[in-house]
Amino acid sequence: MSVPIILASSSNIRAQILRNAGVAFTVQTARVDEEAAKRALLAESAPPRDIADTLAEMKARKVSDKNPEAMVIGCDQVLDFEGQLLSKPETPDEAIAQLKMMRGKRHVLLSAAVIYQDSEPLWRHVGQVRLRMRASSDAYLRAYVARNWDSIRHAVGAYKLEEEGVRLFATIDGDYFNVLGMPLLELLNFLAVKGVIDQ
Repeated sequence: MSVPIILASSSNIRAQILRNAGVAFTVQTARVDEEAAKRALLAESAPPRDIADTLAEMKARKVSDKNPEAMVIGCDQVLDFEGQLLSKPETPDEAIAQLKMMRGKRHVLLSAAVIYQDSEPLWRHVGQVRLRMRASSDAYLRAYVARNWDSIRHAVGAYKLEEEGVRLFATIDGDYFNVLGMPLLELLNFLAVKGVIDQ
């Protein structure tokens, strides 16, 4: 079945893991006001899982409206720290503050994916990973942020596990692809069952 696949995301790492899995797709970044949507959902006391799912759906729907024949994949990832939603840090000082707050403690990454076709949702999944940070020193955290700021400014929680951020962690319980921002195995299973990719 020749159905075009579109990734409605500007994330290089999401595109890379899909490419590495041998999936043919194009990228169209969805133009949605994520911060406004997140504020509205938080005002309604929406749980972090629902926020990730809603933002992923908004992106998939936006691109699907312009490409009805395609299967459009929208994704979003949020960090739930003791019921508080953490966003990408805006400054190095904010990154250091987030890391100090989370060190020695557990948090949860929620990675949502939603597939739309003909402006209708076909499939959705929210993957969950539980992580516990080491009790890193203030000096290490400051040096870590200084060395990695250009990269971690684009990451919730101010870390990337595929980079030096892995040194911040004592334990990780869950699927690595969810850490990277996409529930890849579940997504591939759906595409294979639908006959969109070979199996």
